[in-house]
Amino acid sequence: MGEKITYETIFARSFSRYDQKKLGYGAFLGCLLIALSFCIVFKPYLGPLPVLNMRMSMDVGLNMLRIMDSFSSEKLRGGDISSSMTTIVTETSSSEIEMVEESNTTGTNETISNGTTVINNKNSSQQKEMKTVCHVEESTEFCEMNGDIRVDGKSSTVFMAVDTMVANSSWVIGPYARRGDEEAFKRITKWSIKSGVDAYEEAPQCDRRHNVPAIIFSTGGYAGNNFHDYTDIVLPLYLTSRQFDGEVKFLITDKNPWWIEKFRNILQKLSRYELVDIDKEVNVHCFTSVIVGLKRCPKELKIDPSKSPYSMKEFRQFLRSAYSLKKENAINMKDNGGKKRPRLLIVSRKSTRAFTNTNAISGMATRLGYEVVVTEVDSHVARVAEMVNSCDVMMGVHGAGLTNMVFLPENAILIQVIPIGGFEWLAKTDFGEPSKDMNLRYIGYKIKTEESSLIQQYPPDHEVLNDPYAVQKRGWYEFKSIYLQKQNVNLDVDRFRATLLRALELLHQ
Repeated sequence: MGEKITYETIFARSFSRYDQKKLGYGAFLGCLLIALSFCIVFKPYLGPLPVLNMRMSMDVGLNMLRIMDSFSSEKLRGGDISSSMTTIVTETSSSEIEMVEESNTTGTNETISNGTTVINNKNSSQQKEMKTVCHVEESTEFCEMNGDIRVDGKSSTVFMAVDTMVANSSWVIGPYARRGDEEAFKRITKWSIKSGVDAYEEAPQCDRRHNVPAIIFSTGGYAGNNFHDYTDIVLPLYLTSRQFDGEVKFLITDKNPWWIEKFRNILQKLSRYELVDIDKEVNVHCFTSVIVGLKRCPKELKIDPSKSPYSMKEFRQFLRSAYSLKKENAINMKDNGGKKRPRLLIVSRKSTRAFTNTNAISGMATRLGYEVVVTEVDSHVARVAEMVNSCDVMMGVHGAGLTNMVFLPENAILIQVIPIGGFEWLAKTDFGEPSKDMNLRYIGYKIKTEESSLIQQYPPDHEVLNDPYAVQKRGWYEFKSIYLQKQNVNLDVDRFRATLLRALELLHQ
């Protein structure tokens, strides 16, 4: 049977092993020289390849995804700008979504502490960073945008106007800092954020250009409830805008004129510019920097100094400045020598959760040595702030009025009277814990069933009096209608006397 002739057998018969080995080395060197020649000849025509950097981490129990992609510089409408732009791809459960397209000009790359790669384009003095970063956190979501940004109030849309070969992307956001609360968001206008090729084509022309940043936020939701005014809007607005030192414009959606009037001092302290009712604007407003939504700590009435350059102490100092409050520290009875009485503020209520024996409480407190002030807090914040700030001790039944503790002087005392109904967790979350960060001393007084007016409305063996958690299981509205709207408090002054004595002891420390 004849031998099968192949290329390998011909090669083997034609050369010795030594010759084959020399020929192999020569072929390898030849290929190497050819490849090197191609690189030298075509080097000027080869551009850098896109850089893809993906990083996964955990933040507040949610996934964080950052995608960085590099693109060459493109012409933007209105001028030549080498863009470094971030766009939003799609809404997910991630805590932060960032997609950055960087221009690939000559420069060095630098890695900062969070692991994100920054491209330093040292050869282009006109380059501007263009990006959109949307953060989805436990209690809020907000988008930070830099570039050619156009705000169209008629369509409630923010456009990132960039003429690049970038995939279209969009994001929908409710600019109110109580994420996940469906009831609140029924009264919040949703805003769209668009970027990419279609957004560039769709973006309207600018009618008014601004040279300061803008913040878009809503005064809808639970605005009007004093507690939510501060925890959902005022404090988040402070956290978001304080960095600009007044050089920022507020674009307000769902504008409530009465809310603006109520907090005018604070708004004017945070921004030097006239407010814009963006929902009614026919003009397209253009900025180079816009924040849609507000930053906030997941906990109520709190600032996390590990994630913010500010603290509750600084926030309270800001409030004292905004309302020209004079008293910085509560009275120290040890240094006072008994010359001056500590001032006690009893927060009264006209309708629900009202004290039904205010005169008896006031009389007992006066006999203990307090100067007593009884008042109902209203929407005139300047007057309320001055009143609260003048006091050393503030007491009231659990409710939004206690939020005015933000105006108390340092080391003052907050006494929260906790009605029946399983309010302990709510009382601690809303006022007990926040008071600590405000450098206040906190005392909780839980009433007995006999001190609640509900004993006059239900028989002694009724679950409303004996098993409030069973009522809670039937839903918030039933719980609210009973324990918040039908209940008043008749304090046992003899029992409550120990609480006021404890407050006096603290004022001596």
